[in-house]
Amino acid sequence: MELRKEFTYALVVPTSMGIRITPVNGQPVHCSDTFMLHVTSAETNVASISSYLGLPTKVLTAFVKDSPIARMIKDNLASRHMMYEGKEVPQGGPWGYRHQINIADSGFGVRGPRVYNDRAGEVGRTLDAGDFDLEKLFGKEGVQIVHMSGLIAALSPQTGNFCLELARTAKKYGTKISFDLNYRESFWKGREKELREIFSEIAGLSDILVGNEEDFQLCLGFEGPKTGGEGLAGKIESFKEMIGRVKKAYPNVSVFANTLRQVISANKHLWGALMLEGDNWHVVEPREIHVLDRIGGGDGFVGGLLYAILKGWPPEKWIQFGWASGALATTFLTDYAQPADEEQVWSVWEGNARVKR
Repeated sequence: MELRKEFTYALVVPTSMGIRITPVNGQPVHCSDTFMLHVTSAETNVASISSYLGLPTKVLTAFVKDSPIARMIKDNLASRHMMYEGKEVPQGGPWGYRHQINIADSGFGVRGPRVYNDRAGEVGRTLDAGDFDLEKLFGKEGVQIVHMSGLIAALSPQTGNFCLELARTAKKYGTKISFDLNYRESFWKGREKELREIFSEIAGLSDILVGNEEDFQLCLGFEGPKTGGEGLAGKIESFKEMIGRVKKAYPNVSVFANTLRQVISANKHLWGALMLEGDNWHVVEPREIHVLDRIGGGDGFVGGLLYAILKGWPPEKWIQFGWASGALATTFLTDYAQPADEEQVWSVWEGNARVKR
C-alpha cells in the first residue's frame, strides 16, 4: 500500500473520549464496591499500538470545559504519547454535557462479561467538521492514515457528517482511509436510511474496511453469505464469499479484515483473523489465548494491522502483527494494549511467554 511520504502524523483518529469503570478482581458490577477507573474510546484503543511504538498520532475529539474528567483524559492521552485537539464545550449546568461512561466487568470462567454504556449527554455527539482545520491537517501537515469507527459515524447526525468530511478531505490529499464498521443496533434505531447512506459513502472512499458478516449486512445492505457450512471452515468460506461481493461494490478498498473468535470461557478463547489484501487471502487459524479482559481485543487487532501497514512491512506480517496485538490487548486491565516494543508483540505471535531478563 502506497502511503503519503510527507506527513506530520502517521495516524489520526476522530473519537469521543470517556471513562471505563470496572470492578477489581474480575467481580460482577452488581456485587462490587471497589472499582478501577480508566480512560477509554475504541478509536484511541486502535491508535495506542502506533503511539506506544513510536509513531506520531493525533486524536480529534471534544472536551467538557473545566471538567476534571476532561483533565484526566488529556493527561492520559499525553501519557500514551498522543497529540490531541478538541473544542472545549461548556457543561451547561448539572444536566448538560459530560464524557461517556462505560461500566463493565471482565467476567470469569463460565460467567461471561457484561458491559453497560451510559452515554446520556455525551460531549462527543457535538463533534463537527467546523471545529477543526481539516485543510491544514490533511493538506499542509499531512496524514498517512485516518482511522474511523462506525461508533463515531453513528453517534449523532453531526458526527456522521464530521466523518464524511474527514473522509472526503483525506481522500483529496492522498491520506489512506481505514473504516471499522462497528454496527451498534441502539445507535441505528430509527436512523437506518440516514446512516446507510453515510456509511456507504465512507466505505466507498475507504482503503481499508474492517467488519464481520453482520456489519456488512446491516451497515452496507449486503445479503448474508450464500455459501459455507458448519464449523470454522464453513465460517471462513462464507465470509470470503461475502467479501467477494463487497469488493465488487467497493473496488477502491484494497484491504478487508476481521477477527475470528470462539469463546471457550471468559478467560480462554480461540483467536484468529482473516484478511483480503488485493486478491490475496491471508488466514490465521484460531489459536488458544488466555484472556484477562476481552474488551479491546478487536481494536488491538486493527491497531496492529495499521501499524504494520504504516511500517511498510509485507502483507503477511500485517495480519500476524494485528492478531498478536489483539491477543496482547486481552492481557491488560485497560481496554487498550500498551506494548513495550515490537519484540513483545512478536513474542505473542510466536507463542513465547518465557521470562525476558
